[in-house]
Amino acid sequence: MSKIYPSENKRNELKPKGDDDCRSRRSTLTVWKRSSMSFQGTDGFTVFDQQGRLVFRVDNYSRNHPCVAASGLVLMDGAGNALLSLKPQILSMQNQWNAYREEDDCGKSSPRCKVFSMRSSSMAFFGGGKDKAEVFMGSASGRGRQQRGTTPDFRIEGSFRNRNCKIRNAEGEVMAKIARKRVMNSTVMLSDDVFSLVIQPGYSSELIMAFVIVLDRISTKPYTPALCS
Repeated sequence: MSKIYPSENKRNELKPKGDDDCRSRRSTLTVWKRSSMSFQGTDGFTVFDQQGRLVFRVDNYSRNHPCVAASGLVLMDGAGNALLSLKPQILSMQNQWNAYREEDDCGKSSPRCKVFSMRSSSMAFFGGGKDKAEVFMGSASGRGRQQRGTTPDFRIEGSFRNRNCKIRNAEGEVMAKIARKRVMNSTVMLSDDVFSLVIQPGYSSELIMAFVIVLDRISTKPYTPALCS
């Protein structure tokens, strides 16, 4: 069986990884759709770089319980430090999610801390088998910017369910790709729970990974809004 993750000894040596916005070369991440918490019923992501180091993780204890789903997810670095809080927009017809910066000087859901909003580009997101989503950066919501005729900052096209997606910026340039992962030096594909995320130079892997997490949530099945206190 091919090794997806590093040995336990290597896990113990993991340290927080700094921001790579200024990375000068393309980076390839291996994304495993499995929580680093090995408890039964957990659902999340474990992400490794090309050296086998754990760089991102998402631990979620229940995907199906509506109250837990409505509370959102937290993207963490390899050491477990919170980076972004991802929350579904309640009663959104286009499965919108919002990302907030995890900082001590403002609330998780404060509009001034919003990093981006992401949603399906239409209410027929699940009809044709191809996923199309749009991302609006900053505190303005996607709906408000659409009403003003603003172009999305990023678009996602392709089929995430088939692990075949491209993330493009406003100019149409490909900034990242999602693809099925092959066994090294082979044509054998791994299961769709393991895939590659290739990020072009100059783009934040933290931001791109947040896009992938939200895309997984809105493309797997329709989001059913839940009102939980």
